Amino acid sequence: MKRQLILPIGLVGCLPVCAGAVVDEQSQQDDRPNILFILSDDHTSQSWGIYGGVLSEYVQNQNIRQLASEGCLLNNCFCTNSISVPSRAAILTGAYSQRNGVYTLSDALYPEADNLAKQMQAGGYQTALFGKWHLKKEPAGFDTYRVFHDQGEYYDPIMKTAGNWKDDDEGRAGDTIKGFSTDIVTDLTIDWIRNRNKDKPFMTCCHFKATHEPWDFPERFKHLYDDVVFPEPHNMMEFGPEKSGREFEGQQLENMALRWETASKDPSKWWCVYPELPFSVEGLNKEEARKKTYQKLIKDYLRCGATIDDNIGRLLQMLEEEGLSENTIVVYVSDQGYFLGEHGFFDKRMMYEESLRMPFVVRYPKEIPAGTRNDDIILNIDFASFLADYAGVQTPELSQGRSFRQNLKGETPEDWRDVMYYRYWTQHKIRPAHFGIRNQQYKLMFIYGDKLDTKGSDDVTNTPAWEFYDLSVDPYEDKNRYNDPAYKEIITKMKQDLLDLREEMEDTDLNYPRMQEILEKNYW
Repeated sequence: MKRQLILPIGLVGCLPVCAGAVVDEQSQQDDRPNILFILSDDHTSQSWGIYGGVLSEYVQNQNIRQLASEGCLLNNCFCTNSISVPSRAAILTGAYSQRNGVYTLSDALYPEADNLAKQMQAGGYQTALFGKWHLKKEPAGFDTYRVFHDQGEYYDPIMKTAGNWKDDDEGRAGDTIKGFSTDIVTDLTIDWIRNRNKDKPFMTCCHFKATHEPWDFPERFKHLYDDVVFPEPHNMMEFGPEKSGREFEGQQLENMALRWETASKDPSKWWCVYPELPFSVEGLNKEEARKKTYQKLIKDYLRCGATIDDNIGRLLQMLEEEGLSENTIVVYVSDQGYFLGEHGFFDKRMMYEESLRMPFVVRYPKEIPAGTRNDDIILNIDFASFLADYAGVQTPELSQGRSFRQNLKGETPEDWRDVMYYRYWTQHKIRPAHFGIRNQQYKLMFIYGDKLDTKGSDDVTNTPAWEFYDLSVDPYEDKNRYNDPAYKEIITKMKQDLLDLREEMEDTDLNYPRMQEILEKNYW
């Protein structure tokens, strides 16, 4: 009996459907590939050591490099909303925030929503999830799960199961597991795979807290980078918009120094426990203070990242020992990028390259050519269709993405996207709400700077403004060229492309009179 893919009303004719969208259940074979989906938090491309950058010679990345040498690295993989909860929802549902209802950190993915794990279950896969969930409500579609409460802790994390579940807003629940979180999540993943039902394929999600703030690390990496002075991004001393023409303040490194100093005086006044305090920039001028802050940030961050690489090695070794390497798709990806001092920033959210880019590597020896790189524009909303394609199951019902399986074989479809749409919904003065588009050469951003009705936003506004970058001559986005007459025609066309993409992605803001007012006054 065939299982028909039922398209939601209004999507017939416009939803890309993966090759496995119509499934003959009786024809499914047990030799379908297993899937090990490894997801980290904020592990930005600048810190992988295989995307270049000033830190590339300092990164501990033996196992990430092994994956890349045996699989394919995506050069232009991007998130559609650079913040953890919405990005994770987009990965699971294959849909933009305006479609899956997860806009900000304060939103939740409800168990009733269709997702990739549910479709894997329906298609005969056994499914498991370990580590960071962060989507507030109970995970759905997983035969087994053990996840952190909320963000989780680096040491001795509290982990929840179906037997002791409470939604994050209902209070802490779960059992404390002794040890370091990245090691624990790997242990749980390995144990489950070794003891799985070997008659069925599996999809296992191994989700690390690392490298999220506060960037902690286990004792074995305590002395990594002792006495190292890390090179700085060329634009780290950008203290304001005078040269760049930037239209917002951004989360500057001084705020990180303030967090460390506050926690140094009274750890109870901050939400997390930072390693290796106290810290102070007292008596330093602003350049000296920024340099000192950057050095601590990078040292902590790269030690935290080294723990991820170490555990990826353990996972790869386990697959080899279990005889699973050839028939297991291994994905390693971060939920978004992160600023490591570029523009003087830390954190993410904004549509600049460091925050927008999702480092992504995939290995599947049976099909994906080893040691390759792909330049196509691929989005987090594509992941569900991609994995569903290999598994021969349907895509989630709200999916707006499409499989890039053929792309990785060097057979990019002629109608593959050449431009992508992005929107960050949360409004803060220093990191305003904005949307934009990016193609292979140019990026256009509209900072509308209004909270509308989003949860977790501040009740402040920014003056609406545009930013435009020519990435071919300015890959680090050092100069806003929106008012450069040489780009007038290109900007005009990209504004129309932006309108078209917003329509295609069902993000027209027709329900927001305030947004319509902003657009009418500022759009053209």
